[in-house]
Amino acid sequence: MNPTALIAEDEPLLAQALKAELAAAWPALQIAAIAGDGRSAVREALRHLPQVLFFDIRMPGLDGLGAAAELADSWPTDEAPMPQLVFVTAYDEYAARAFEAEAIDYVLKPVQPERLRKTVARLQQALAAQQPSASPSPAVAGQTGEGLEQTLAQWRQVLAAAGAGGPSPSAAPAPLRMIAASDAGGTTVRMVPIDEVLYFEAADKYLRVLTATHEYLIRTPLKQLLTQLDADTFWQVHRAVVVRSAAIESVHRDEAGKLHLALRGRSEKIPVSRLYAHLFRAM
Repeated sequence: MNPTALIAEDEPLLAQALKAELAAAWPALQIAAIAGDGRSAVREALRHLPQVLFFDIRMPGLDGLGAAAELADSWPTDEAPMPQLVFVTAYDEYAARAFEAEAIDYVLKPVQPERLRKTVARLQQALAAQQPSASPSPAVAGQTGEGLEQTLAQWRQVLAAAGAGGPSPSAAPAPLRMIAASDAGGTTVRMVPIDEVLYFEAADKYLRVLTATHEYLIRTPLKQLLTQLDADTFWQVHRAVVVRSAAIESVHRDEAGKLHLALRGRSEKIPVSRLYAHLFRAM
């Protein structure tokens, strides 16, 4: 069976150009669908279960990073192995070199045939390594155990490298000590000590800041906030949630196998993405 791929690109001409270049570099590859935004990409990927995803990093609404994070959580690993992930990017040469250093597959805009051929060679090698020595039974046709953990680790690396995108600052900023946040009514700005924050949650255009007794709102994107937090103190457990590690009271697994956290001082359960479940394996 020929391998299949999905292209997520919000610029139709660039999507068609990538499709044409892929036809030349990898004639056997079948393009299952082309999506124009992240939400459509998630929907089409779960519909077709392709072996390869070509995701534009910057798309309106849900971007390529968010779409990939959603798929990492919702991919039916009992039906098909998680796909190979390639980012399509207009990043500058510095970021491209960073991707190279991390062995991250990427495609630059506009498509460069020579670079695409290198990516295709990597993908073909990776897909060949996934093939079992004998045809699996339907019950084991998906991906579980060590193979799944290795793929999730690769996805974490890809998402981290793509999310960093661009030159690193010459010096890391000092971790936040206070946060200027508005109350739920939006009428008062309060200075919230970072030591009181139990978790952050992205919600629409805002970021929720939750303490044991209050909820506040800030407009800082979660990706930007992460660079200002102490990584040992605050752990990302979901694409939209960062929690204070010391506040974690217990970890629960539901009937579907998904993890949820209970935090001291909060009654709600916090979902843990499949990408970050490794943080709680010992627990």
